[in-house]
Amino acid sequence: MSAFLTIVIVPVIQILLWLINIYEWIIIIVIIMSWINPDPYNPIVRFLYSITEPVFRFARRILPLRVGMIDLSPLIIFLLLAILKRFLGYLLFQITI
Repeated sequence: MSAFLTIVIVPVIQILLWLINIYEWIIIIVIIMSWINPDPYNPIVRFLYSITEPVFRFARRILPLRVGMIDLSPLIIFLLLAILKRFLGYLLFQITI
């Protein structure tokens, strides 16, 4: 593999993996917030909902899975993020060999 690809692509993949991990934690926080019902006018709550709700809406549109009152769209997103992380990890492994 050329040195250019290693110098440019490896840090990009590492940053993407880092951002995916952060997004997974944000999803966990939003799930916990849905249990405690925080103030919807709080700026932090609004920010977290604004970055997760479009993705949840996309997942609900593709697979409308609800079990009673439990929304399973975060589970679908976790599954898709796990697949993406695995693919990026595989790319990173192949590039560094």
